[in-house]
Amino acid sequence: MSCSLRPVGRAHRARLERLTRGTGLFREEEVATAVGLLDESLAGDDDYQFVGGFEGDELIGYGCWGPTPGTVATSDLYWIVVDRARQGSGIGSQLLAEVERRLAADGRRLVVVETSSRPDYEATRGFYEARGYTRAATIPGYYAAGDDLVIYTKDLTTGDLARTTP
Repeated sequence: MSCSLRPVGRAHRARLERLTRGTGLFREEEVATAVGLLDESLAGDDDYQFVGGFEGDELIGYGCWGPTPGTVATSDLYWIVVDRARQGSGIGSQLLAEVERRLAADGRRLVVVETSSRPDYEATRGFYEARGYTRAATIPGYYAAGDDLVIYTKDLTTGDLARTTP
């Protein structure tokens, strides 16, 4: 499956919130954070960039990223979210490839992804690993007891962006 990629606008705010909540992975404060980052982006904050995946006029997924403060050309990938019913259809890969393309075009060299060690995040970790991300660190008990922070990185200077789709 393929989707059209375009900006996420104010009219998509409620749908973005429903998509994020609908994954079943994120706590309410995390859902609120995703919506808040969109609000900041729409208000002109260049620290948060969004790209949406659309089927017709319906937002079915999105990616959000931004520069990592205090670094030279490192960026954080904050969110890749896909409608739960469409997960596994290639939309996440398409969104990730577009985020990486934009980062590389902007001269960014390193992408950092933070995720959870919880069993329900196994598919998420596998998603990044299958697309050339390297598990760089684990911080035990970061999110909660038994819920470690797992950090992945990808070097965008290797010219290996084609690996974003297995």
